[in-house]
Amino acid sequence: MVTRKPFSEAQALELYRVALENAESQPQIAATMAEFNYTAETIAEGKNLLAQTRQAYNANKTEDDETSAAYNDFNSKRTLLADTYALDRKKAKIIFRNDPLTLEKLGINGSIPQAYVKWLETTRKFYSVAIADTEIQAKLVRLKVTVEELSAANTLITDTDAARVIYLREKGESQDATQTKDAAFAAIDDWMSEFYAVARIALEDNPQLLETLGLLVRN
Repeated sequence: MVTRKPFSEAQALELYRVALENAESQPQIAATMAEFNYTAETIAEGKNLLAQTRQAYNANKTEDDETSAAYNDFNSKRTLLADTYALDRKKAKIIFRNDPLTLEKLGINGSIPQAYVKWLETTRKFYSVAIADTEIQAKLVRLKVTVEELSAANTLITDTDAARVIYLREKGESQDATQTKDAAFAAIDDWMSEFYAVARIALEDNPQLLETLGLLVRN
């Protein structure tokens, strides 16, 4: 397999494209390579592999972009919810500091969980209980936690959960696209490795033509 460490995937795609185009269109290269069984048909096979790799590369980039957008949406909602809950929780702990039963009912004893699922369930419990209890609502208003704000936070929980589902789906699709792309690159890298090896033999007396294929030749 050809080593591409000095090159990015995009650079490799362009390097291969130029090499195959010139191997096909430059008369002397085409004629010489044909003598080593790299005929127009063989070059077409390489170009087909390259096209598949380009398609896989583009698809992977698209999935990566979609994953990034989905994560940003999820993260912004999660951050807003976390900030909202942290403030409302502080207010509730002040209001019900002498009411351990309500503190327990709202699930605000102890510290805020760090794990996402447990944190979300703790947050969900706080708002669902508050929305269902008019007495709790009446007391929360004293520190400017209104029913409308409770409802908005409850809706944000649903939106955050939905955004996470989309993000995880996009992440999985991106990982699958990465595997497809990597397999495509492995195939074209292997094909081009042999192509370059043969070209070095076929065109060793014409170093300038080797450079046309993207191969640097030492003086």
